[in-house]
Amino acid sequence: QILYLKPPWTLANLLKCYKKHWMAVFGYVVPRSLLSTVECLYKHLCTGETVDSSTASILLQESKKLLHAFSSRSDYNGVLPQAYAEVNKLYQTLTEVRGALADLSEDIMVLSENAVCDKMEATAPNLQNSEERKLHPSFHVAQENRHQEIWSVLEGVWNTINLYSIEIFQKLDPNTVAVTAKSSFEEAFLGLQKLLAAVNDIREGINR
Repeated sequence: QILYLKPPWTLANLLKCYKKHWMAVFGYVVPRSLLSTVECLYKHLCTGETVDSSTASILLQESKKLLHAFSSRSDYNGVLPQAYAEVNKLYQTLTEVRGALADLSEDIMVLSENAVCDKMEATAPNLQNSEERKLHPSFHVAQENRHQEIWSVLEGVWNTINLYSIEIFQKLDPNTVAVTAKSSFEEAFLGLQKLLAAVNDIREGINR
């Protein structure tokens, strides 16, 4: 009877109403911690922000979590199960598409690497003999520094993967491995997202 925004509602209106009435109403119906889910949905769906496939996957999971929480109160005349089924179908479709794209990308990368290797093997001996005599000594020093820089980046990538792998396995089974560094699952997830972007940049550089 007392509403922040009157119907008819858009998605943005609904999420605003959730946030406005959370403490007084919705927090008594579902766990109050789900306010973070509402805020996440509003931030990514109602602010004109571009959503990539990783974020879309997270948003669909958060939507399922919210719908599941409200299902403990009522099925809302069958609307809620139908909505949950549609969101779940979207999530499964997105997962399948992302998997297919990842497989395709991997196949393309392997084909590209093979082609580049074949070309390099065919041209390397002649190039090496003719070009090495022309190069200034400073070029070799610059190349060596570049190699060290690339090695440093790859070593950093490995160390980060190793750290988070140990952390995740320890969270899953405290008896598996002992480690002194501590980080939360959220920090590990955010770190791995940044790491994924870095690895993609490195891969693109290698392909070039």
